[in-house]
Amino acid sequence: MPPSLHDKALRCLAQREHSRGELARKLNGLGEPDEIQAELDRLVELGLLSDARFADAYVRSKASRFGTARLKQELSRRGIASDLICEAIGDNTGKDELTRAREICRRKFATPPAEAREWARQARFLQGRGFSSEIIRRVLKEHPGDEPA
Repeated sequence: MPPSLHDKALRCLAQREHSRGELARKLNGLGEPDEIQAELDRLVELGLLSDARFADAYVRSKASRFGTARLKQELSRRGIASDLICEAIGDNTGKDELTRAREICRRKFATPPAEAREWARQARFLQGRGFSSEIIRRVLKEHPGDEPA
């Protein structure tokens, strides 16, 4: 016997926080669209499903590895409203963007770029992690010992 819509939703939420959009996609095919929406509404009323809580948890878990642009993109892709995204990023990133970019770069690369090819490789890495070109330039122009204390 296939699992009920409610059982499947609870199993998904027991594993980790989900956004409303993610959970709707996972429940797709287990019922009619209006049944799925009604179940999602019920879960929100019960406090079991919250886009704000999902956004907070996502940013807390990923902020040490990604820049603001990447965090915004990923949350938006998961159906989170832009006001919730901005709130979650503001509340949970802690360190400023430049400090996070420095830490990520130092964890990944043992030495600063010595030649143009290595500079480009490190810049592409940071860009893929969602850091702006200004932040990337500042991080890669620094030499060990130049950073503020």
